[in-house]
Amino acid sequence: MLNRCRKTDSQVGMNITPMIDMVFILLVFFVVNTSFVKEAGIEIQRPNAKTTVTQEQANIMIAVTKDGEIWVDKKRVDIRSLRGHVERLHAEAPEGTAVVLADKHSETGIVMQVVDQARLAGIEKVAVAASEKQ
Repeated sequence: MLNRCRKTDSQVGMNITPMIDMVFILLVFFVVNTSFVKEAGIEIQRPNAKTTVTQEQANIMIAVTKDGEIWVDKKRVDIRSLRGHVERLHAEAPEGTAVVLADKHSETGIVMQVVDQARLAGIEKVAVAASEKQ
């Protein structure tokens, strides 16, 4: 008669419950500590400046193209509706600031209207983006 090995009902296994708990805790940690930046939605050529300063809490990006188009949150907007868009984004992140990404060939008058609309929407700190001069 041959002796056969029998498997018992209680097999040795690894308990992965603590590992899954740790993964979920890390996921929650990274989601809570991530700052979400609203992109302007268009690529522009920034002007160069020697005195650039990095803006830490820039939550609202407003782009002005060389053709005078205004982009917020990946959508083209009219100057007359810009204030409403900025107010909505500012309500989502009240501690943030606005950055105007103006193309180096854009008109100064349009850029100043954009800055004015952002300030009228309740944002105290409005900056104009520039690339660091090499």
